[in-house]
Amino acid sequence: MNIVYEKLRIGIDKALLSAGRGVYKLSGGKAAKSMFTASLDVKHVGTSVKILSENEDSVTIAKVDKDGNILDEGFRILSTTDLHFGDITERRNKCMGMLMRHIIDTKPDLVVLTGDIILGKYQHIDAIQFAQFMEMMGVYWAFTFGNHEAREEKGRFKELLMKCQTTFPHCLARQGKKELFGLCNYCVTIMKSENEILKTLFMLDSGRDIIKEYCDEHGCPKDYKGYDFIKNNQMNWYENKLKELEEKHGKPVKSFMYMHIPIKEYEYAVAKDENGEFTFTEKCRICYGEVHESVGSSQFNSGLFALAKKLGSTQAFYSGHDHINDFCAIYDDVYLVYNQCGGYENYNIGTNKGWPEEKWPQGVTITDIASDGSFEIYPRYNRDYL
Repeated sequence: MNIVYEKLRIGIDKALLSAGRGVYKLSGGKAAKSMFTASLDVKHVGTSVKILSENEDSVTIAKVDKDGNILDEGFRILSTTDLHFGDITERRNKCMGMLMRHIIDTKPDLVVLTGDIILGKYQHIDAIQFAQFMEMMGVYWAFTFGNHEAREEKGRFKELLMKCQTTFPHCLARQGKKELFGLCNYCVTIMKSENEILKTLFMLDSGRDIIKEYCDEHGCPKDYKGYDFIKNNQMNWYENKLKELEEKHGKPVKSFMYMHIPIKEYEYAVAKDENGEFTFTEKCRICYGEVHESVGSSQFNSGLFALAKKLGSTQAFYSGHDHINDFCAIYDDVYLVYNQCGGYENYNIGTNKGWPEEKWPQGVTITDIASDGSFEIYPRYNRDYL
């Protein structure tokens, strides 16, 4: 797609959405019903975070005081997944309203979304609307792509979704190096002083389905099917980026990693009991949450977890994809976290188990990082706002 045309198209879409908000308000919500930002009384939360530097595959940020001095203090991340914004207005607006209330009440320094966010008929329009919503809240945010954003059979393209959102100042997502598999392979580094890193957040595109052309290169058996895996060039980038950061700052870097499809090691936490019900194993220590379905990882383990252990940096993996698993487990001293699913247009514990909404695990995941780098992970639930 021509770059000039892309910019013109995005600019026109922004203008039309601004006009649509006016129509929505003048009509009392009877017209332009798809305007989910207009239907909310969006509160400005604001932030003390500042972008210090950025390039094609990384952004460096820090909390600062009114004079621009970097603050050596805690940092809060709100993460969620699988919002599945489709075309059912009532459910989409409910999801947005819940997310807004969590952001208002927790005041995160950063919001991270691990894929399957914008899936409606007018995908790129809704991507702009969501970015406008985050701008109104005044909070920085980042995302990884899921397996449903790239709906090639309907002419949806991740490149357009990415460009629709990264034109907004509070979006930290970056395209990443073009030679890597996928889009949005990048990192966000949080500083606690001019030369000391608090934490680096790695974002990886976990793809969609196994593509046969990649099998030989990665040692994946050709009869394997199903969900995709992290590629060698993505892992090489991760290792090289860590070395670059450590050489620049002179200290080991501690990090988290975010992607949509969970890595194979999540399976070590899950088994079926004698009644065929999913349960936890003794291979992991369970911190919180429940398991109600199999782990939707790739059939092929490309070795990301083993590399992370070798490098000694990554302390936690965050994923989405499996809507009714919401546990946090520790395997081999590394946290394996399912972000709380936030959507209402997808399968959930209600559709699959018949549970009343008062028991649904929809919500967000909070990670509080202390100034010494230690951290606490815990869920917050939408049901608390019913």
